[in-house]
Amino acid sequence: MDTNDKNDIKTKQEVIKDLLKKKNAILLAHNYQRDEIQEIADFQGDSLELSIKANKTDANIIVFCGVRFMAESAAIMNPDKIVILPNENAGCPMVDMITAKDIINLKNDYPGAPVVAYVNTSAECKAVSDICCTSANVVKVVNSLSGRRVIMVPDKNLGSYAQRFTDKEIINWPGYCPPHKRTTPENIKVLKEEYPGAVFVAHPESTPETIDVADHVSSTSGMYKFVRESNAKYFIIGTERGIMYKMEKENPNKVFISSNKGLVCPNMKKTHLEDIINSLTNMKNIIKIPEDIRIQARKSIENMLAL
Repeated sequence: MDTNDKNDIKTKQEVIKDLLKKKNAILLAHNYQRDEIQEIADFQGDSLELSIKANKTDANIIVFCGVRFMAESAAIMNPDKIVILPNENAGCPMVDMITAKDIINLKNDYPGAPVVAYVNTSAECKAVSDICCTSANVVKVVNSLSGRRVIMVPDKNLGSYAQRFTDKEIINWPGYCPPHKRTTPENIKVLKEEYPGAVFVAHPESTPETIDVADHVSSTSGMYKFVRESNAKYFIIGTERGIMYKMEKENPNKVFISSNKGLVCPNMKKTHLEDIINSLTNMKNIIKIPEDIRIQARKSIENMLAL
């Protein structure tokens, strides 16, 4: 990056900081966002963690740099605040793989089986589910439910991961995260030969074959903790490349290698500094959820938080 580009980024960052201050707004950045956005965020983390943190502030406006379902979660948890998604086209392919009608049909097919909705679902899907989960607490949520089987939506890989730690039968919807699917055991074998002693850290959204060869499996927040506490020097990171910005910042003497060069979420990279400036200046792309759906969706989230 040349000097002019760096200066341009700094100028836009200062404009954003000024806008946030003037409008009593906070900037939330998911772990997969562009480096220059993470750099100026008031809070940086995973999706639900950010929504909960926002709830504890006195800000009037939440600018959520992530994808739509994340901004929806913020709106569900913060009905008294305005929530903005800077780029309205930042969606999630996995979220689009299931609808509320699909979940209702699953309930009819498996009477009595509770529905566990991954937070990576739309507000409408959360509203017709029984409880939400994150990649960090999925096992705890599944094991907390009564009955011998549960329905999990939409990520079949997360469901497969949870199945390793429960005696319950998990009925999975066939959704998946396209970027996480790109990492294969073959990738890891090649990288471990190139970086002897490297530790492979996988995300629960990875395929079962990839989970099988992982040295450690955890959510993004868990990954940060693991690499901080590990004595290893080289880490192969099996999730979106944006996570390495904070890892490298916190661990300057450690080396982080992406498990696959294609492990980039196009939707997470759609948000630019210009989008934040435009949406906040013009109060555009405000997330609105019908109140009946918001209330039901919040119940599913609160059922999880009660654990």
